[in-house]
Amino acid sequence: MRRILLAFTLVLLTFVHAATAMAQDTRLPVDTAVVSEHEVTILGTPVPYRATVGTQPVFGEDGAPIASLLYTFYERTDVPDVENRPLMISFNGGPGSASLWMHVGYTGPKQLVIDDEGYPIQPFGVRDNPNSILDVADIVFVNPVNVGLSRIVGDAPRETFFGVNEDIAYLADWIGTFVTRHDRWRSPKFLIGESYGTTRVSGLAGVLQGSQWMYLNGVILVSPTGLGVPREGPVADALALPNYTATAWFHGRLEPALQNRDLEEILPEVEAWTLDSYLPALAKGGSLPESERTAIARSAARWAGVSPQWFLDHNLRPDVGEFRKELLRDEGLTVGRLDARYRGVDRENAGEGYDYDPALSAWNHAFAPAINDYLRNDLGFESDLQYYLFGPVRPWGQGGTYDADDSGEQLRQAKHEHPYLHVLVQAGYYDGGTDYVSAKYTMWNMDPRGAVQERMWFRAYRSGHMMYLRAEDIVTSNQHIRDFVDWAMQATREGPARR
Repeated sequence: MRRILLAFTLVLLTFVHAATAMAQDTRLPVDTAVVSEHEVTILGTPVPYRATVGTQPVFGEDGAPIASLLYTFYERTDVPDVENRPLMISFNGGPGSASLWMHVGYTGPKQLVIDDEGYPIQPFGVRDNPNSILDVADIVFVNPVNVGLSRIVGDAPRETFFGVNEDIAYLADWIGTFVTRHDRWRSPKFLIGESYGTTRVSGLAGVLQGSQWMYLNGVILVSPTGLGVPREGPVADALALPNYTATAWFHGRLEPALQNRDLEEILPEVEAWTLDSYLPALAKGGSLPESERTAIARSAARWAGVSPQWFLDHNLRPDVGEFRKELLRDEGLTVGRLDARYRGVDRENAGEGYDYDPALSAWNHAFAPAINDYLRNDLGFESDLQYYLFGPVRPWGQGGTYDADDSGEQLRQAKHEHPYLHVLVQAGYYDGGTDYVSAKYTMWNMDPRGAVQERMWFRAYRSGHMMYLRAEDIVTSNQHIRDFVDWAMQATREGPARR
């Protein structure tokens, strides 16, 4: 009897050990998919759709997988013919940021549960998005290597993936495979990227065209980075001022003559003063006469809602972190960097920098539980892997073979070579990380000749880096995408403008 019990115990321990080993093997299948059917009402019209959550490999030179990327693909299912159905390929930024922000915050069929200004609401989760662009385009949300649930496979070297152009190169190959697998070569194609994702999609526009022979209809840049367009020194220092004005206006810190006017009425004035007076003054540096220095400080302070002495103490060029600490210092508060509508409290009121970005903290608070629950319980994709909102991708571009950022030039060249390629830029007035005037500057100077300006749109919103988190702006920003898609598609029907 004791032998029987001992044998049973050994079998049980073996089973428990095997089950534990299986539970601890958190690797995802390199190539898999889970498919489900759904419906959402968009702008009052029911839209049936298929959701595919899966992993697709990145292949090395020998044809073996070297990474596996998690994607979520939404296809409208009542469209009889997909050859005229736009395909939107979506990337977030960081680098190292997962796709969840635009996925469940902006264009997808589900929307984060937040209040009208973008603040978290419990219980966390998602709800139907009545403003999704799924009515006009199928959408695939892509997680690059080491973000979301995407991972390196085997012992592939990190420098294969983690650099400006390394990132673009492997993602171009991945997109080519995805389009082939889903039989979408004939479909009109658009890329959309947010923040660093704008660097990614700008470079992809050139590389897809040059190495995959895949020609895009449009590229959408949401809160764009500098795209490698030079702006160091006085230019970078000056361009932030209109964002300071918008921030001060939101918090009621401008003088009454400015505060009592509408924001969009005063912004063109501060933009003009920035380019015509502030920028030339900063370019003079220490040679600027004292009387001019004092006058510039007085005007800049008026536009920023702080004291002239504070501008003088910072040599007329405070950075965004210093401004976010200073504006509400007398209330013991800081304001958000990525969205100045959010307020924070530091350990000490003194100092020149803040402890954390209250905007990003609020977003992480709501997005992390929502995406984990949604993938598992709504879409049926289960894994013990940690979903990285921000993944381990550092060092970025150090040791890579060709990591210089020339993504803006890649996009410009693609536009010159391809007369059907259009660009939409979206920016938030309260975004201090990628401010809206710098976005305009990128558009102006990416194309210094002015040859393709007529194929670029700019739209701005009364919110921050993620303008779509504000209830009013998710309506208008998604409609602007619809209008842009229609505009770009119309160009293919009418033919390019004659040069």
